[in-house]
Amino acid sequence: MAEPYLRVENLQKQFGPFIALGGVDLEIYPGEVHALLGDNGAGKSTLIKTLAGVHQPSGGQIYVEGKPVNFRSPRDASSAGIGTVYQDLALNQLMSITRNFFMGREIKGPLGTLKMDEMNKIAHDEMLKIGIDFSDPTQAVGTMSGGQRQTLAIARAIYFGARVLILDEPTSALGQKQQMEVLKTIKRVRARGDIGIIFITHNEIHSKLVADRFTFLALGKVIGSGTLQELADEDIRKLMAGGAEMADLEQELAAI
Repeated sequence: MAEPYLRVENLQKQFGPFIALGGVDLEIYPGEVHALLGDNGAGKSTLIKTLAGVHQPSGGQIYVEGKPVNFRSPRDASSAGIGTVYQDLALNQLMSITRNFFMGREIKGPLGTLKMDEMNKIAHDEMLKIGIDFSDPTQAVGTMSGGQRQTLAIARAIYFGARVLILDEPTSALGQKQQMEVLKTIKRVRARGDIGIIFITHNEIHSKLVADRFTFLALGKVIGSGTLQELADEDIRKLMAGGAEMADLEQELAAI
């Protein structure tokens, strides 16, 4: 197996006396989808925000291509190839696909004018690579489906250098057809072979459809991990529910 592009070793994060991450280990390989699962409060959001440079760790180390890194800002993480697509997508629905694709990174001519033809072509071509074909990249983002907007945000992150793509609940609040669009996009990105994907989800079915590897968090700690082949369905359900907490609940129910 190739070396991991991103490796997390004993990552810790405290907010005052509260321990949000209590020593997390994680490896993300190119060409793999790594599902990150856990209930609310498990530490998923804190972990991805630390990897994205929003939070600085209280302890442990992040490695990129085997070298230790210290992200002091989201810009640092982005420069190191960590691209994050949050649930809100940070898209302006009144602006065009192209203007959203290049927001803050527009291509300009020598006099500062925007090279719209060039940007339109790039936006169209990059989205086509992962399965979305638009005849008019000048159309407003508000006219796109939720799944198509996710694809736009993913294509943008890849074009601007993401080697690890963090997807924060990308299928939540979408209808079934749009969820399938997003899952197909994830599989197409994986098929490239050069990008690792961290897929944060509460949906067991979605994780099993696209993920190669799983890590389960509860109360800021890893309570289980493995490949789909190594984990039985029962293991996945228990780990998603918090492992030992789920076992305790089953015992209580059995006693009723």
